[in-house]
Amino acid sequence: MSAKPKLHYFNGRGRMEPIRWLLAAAGVEFVEAFIEKKEDLTKLQKDGSLLFQQVPMVEIDGMKLVQTRAIANYISTKYNLYGKDMKERALIDMYVEGMFDLNELLMMHVVQPADKKDQHFANMMDKTENRYFPAFEKVLKDHGKDFLVGNQLSRADVQLLEIILMAEEFKPDILAKFPLLQSFKARISNIPTIKKFLQPGSQRKPPTRQEDIAKAMKIFH
Repeated sequence: MSAKPKLHYFNGRGRMEPIRWLLAAAGVEFVEAFIEKKEDLTKLQKDGSLLFQQVPMVEIDGMKLVQTRAIANYISTKYNLYGKDMKERALIDMYVEGMFDLNELLMMHVVQPADKKDQHFANMMDKTENRYFPAFEKVLKDHGKDFLVGNQLSRADVQLLEIILMAEEFKPDILAKFPLLQSFKARISNIPTIKKFLQPGSQRKPPTRQEDIAKAMKIFH
């Protein structure tokens, strides 16, 4: 049996969380090597493990992969979460790129300076409710299936659920105007591997707090 994928990152969501979600959805057990101090990062940099001197990094199938999208692409392809042909893959890529943009907005809220937080929050919620969620509601309506692309689970479904749950942490009723996203959330959350990942005690990380940011800054800057 091949070794479990090994994830190198700090003990928080950040750019590793979509990768954790994909592995969990695929039913793949993984181990985590947490970067807890500057020396941990320096060691990886000095031993040549990090091509661009930065994490996330995942050891998988004899490779040390960096760059979130590259890692996610590989995992999605390996575990059949990337559609059945080029057209499906193009749609998945398009949807996922939109999700990455929204994810970045949500993820960066916690690092905003105090005097910018309210403005950032308003902009973030506006884009979620008036740009991104209406787009995915429309995709589900037009496609008419249980999934965003084709008729099987893909990385687009996994990553949309992740984003929905993140957005609900900021505004619990954010799906009020999106009935198809509500049923999508319920459906995808009930897929056994994902349901397991959503249980307490899984490797899913809690929302990022201010103190997590302070700790990360000491490591990465």
